[in-house]
Amino acid sequence: MAAGELGAIAGILFDKDGTLLDYDQSWLPVNRELASIAARGDEALAGHLLLTCGMDPVSGHIVPDSLLAAGNTRQISEGLVAAGSKMDVAELTEKLDALFAHAADFSVPVTDLAGFFRRLHGRGYKLGVASSDNERSIRQTARRFGFLDYIDYIAGYDSGFGTKPEPGMVLGFCEATGLRPAQVAVVGDNNHDLHMGHNAGAGLTIGVLTGTGSRESLAAASNYCLNDITELESLLPVAQPV
Repeated sequence: MAAGELGAIAGILFDKDGTLLDYDQSWLPVNRELASIAARGDEALAGHLLLTCGMDPVSGHIVPDSLLAAGNTRQISEGLVAAGSKMDVAELTEKLDALFAHAADFSVPVTDLAGFFRRLHGRGYKLGVASSDNERSIRQTARRFGFLDYIDYIAGYDSGFGTKPEPGMVLGFCEATGLRPAQVAVVGDNNHDLHMGHNAGAGLTIGVLTGTGSRESLAAASNYCLNDITELESLLPVAQPV
């Protein structure tokens, strides 16, 4: 992409898990706990549920774009029930939303997020977070790591903007900030994030390798594939006034 096109970007919409937070350190223990909840403590069933939904119960490897990599709470709950959990989908969704909100207290950031968002905010960018997690978890994460005051928009699967890879979260960001989709960069660790960007007509899609996607799995859907979000600071120029 030419430098002029990079210069057209005025807003950045980030995924949360695997993008702002290191996926393996933050979510592998949570995935094991959610399987245990869904299996009501049956270890053999919990292992089967993990495997069916995209995580090797022994190695912890996550299949890119699987339910555990990219699904929202409702979708994960439906997948767990379909795979053999005896719990009701609605009850399981409620329990997992509570688990995920609590998990924000133990998550591991990929960098100093307060400093990172402060610098991007200072360079003139509108900033947002769009996650398949619930909105409460996103806000708790932003508050815990000190960047809540630097973001203009938050959207979870339960915020009313639809779910990934639908375009609604990006379009909601545009409505909240006054930007056009072509002025927005969407940053994420899996194809649900990048396809959401494409579906909304985002100006830039950027994959990062701190989550469940690989350079190979993200290459076709991204304009750039970075090791982590910190590389954005040298990639993007100072934002132009909107």
